[in-house]
Amino acid sequence: MTIAALEALTFGLGRLIEAADNAGHRLCLLTGDRDVYRHELDRLDPTALDIVDLDTTDEAACAAALAALPDLRGLINSTDTWSVPGADLAAKLGLPGPDPGAVRQLRDKSRVRNLLHERGLSRGGALADPSSASEILGVIGLPAVLKDSAGTSSRNVWPVRDELQLRTALTAAAELPFNGRLFAEPFFSGPVYSAETLSWEGQTKLLGVLSRQMSPEPSVREEAAAFPVALPRPELGLIQDWVARVLATAGHDSGFAHVEFVLTTEGPELVEINRRIGGALVGEALCRALGTNVYDAMVDTALGRRPALLDTPAADHTPGPATAFVLVYPDRPGTLSGWTGLEGLAAFPGSPEWYPTAVPGRRVEHLTDQRGCTGIVLAEAATAELALHRALSAAGSVRPVIATDDDRR
Repeated sequence: MTIAALEALTFGLGRLIEAADNAGHRLCLLTGDRDVYRHELDRLDPTALDIVDLDTTDEAACAAALAALPDLRGLINSTDTWSVPGADLAAKLGLPGPDPGAVRQLRDKSRVRNLLHERGLSRGGALADPSSASEILGVIGLPAVLKDSAGTSSRNVWPVRDELQLRTALTAAAELPFNGRLFAEPFFSGPVYSAETLSWEGQTKLLGVLSRQMSPEPSVREEAAAFPVALPRPELGLIQDWVARVLATAGHDSGFAHVEFVLTTEGPELVEINRRIGGALVGEALCRALGTNVYDAMVDTALGRRPALLDTPAADHTPGPATAFVLVYPDRPGTLSGWTGLEGLAAFPGSPEWYPTAVPGRRVEHLTDQRGCTGIVLAEAATAELALHRALSAAGSVRPVIATDDDRR
């Protein structure tokens, strides 16, 4: 029996293969670029999974490839980019899966914002397709955020605090391609977190809260994260209740969700909902903290059955170690030739590990979002706070070596 994955997150493929095997199935990955999974594939037995190489943006080609798989029982779709076509394919093939209409709604951040505002779950609404700075000033006000309604990896996001920044952002946005469309929403002040959740038939469990360290404005790239955050029990209960209501309102009733929010002086305010397990090393952090392979729940959901992970201890009683990870960016654009400091990581506390996201020879051009990340350092500790200190210390010793055009002259 086969479970297929329509692309996947960069890390976690090994865990997913194990989970499929635990369920008595073989995993087949459909991908348009094996290099995305190079770190994982280099460490796996080549016979551990099947891989179908094809253009995964071609839905007809994907449908044909899936139909040819032996005894296909489920389709896993753990990315934002392929969430809508994945839902459509599952429905077309008669496989368990989410309502395609609900998935389309979740992919439209402006629509979700307005829906939550209408239901009293957000203090502000969204303005889609703004025609001018004056319209944004009149409807949203300042400070505000301009972003892509279907954006990923912090691309095409502009926090604006004054009229000059607003007009500059609108000019920049007019020159860029979008996955969705430009919209504006209020800027909410406070630290950013994400609620890592699992739902089944409307029941939502908070697996824990992940801290998220963002870069200074005007960029909004992610710098570091730690899990699980030790929140006071009343505040944790508030977040559990809030995120369950947000997901129910937005139409997400089954599977993982990675819900980014700002913890403001008046409570949580949504940033965005991703109907998947968290990216980067969030899945690994969940596995270690909860002491189990959480990808078993991903397989359970794909097979249309209630995940056993829903019956694990509460989010503030995780049995395993806390972890933190730091994204390593270069300080200038150019061609990556390698890193210095990797050989010294073992000297740092927390058993730091290196997860490369780029390979030497790759051109690095975008430094203001996650596309510029070249690798991630992960460390462990008894608490998320201590793990973050350890990860920051270790990552500070790693430096990407970048060759620029001037260096070649």
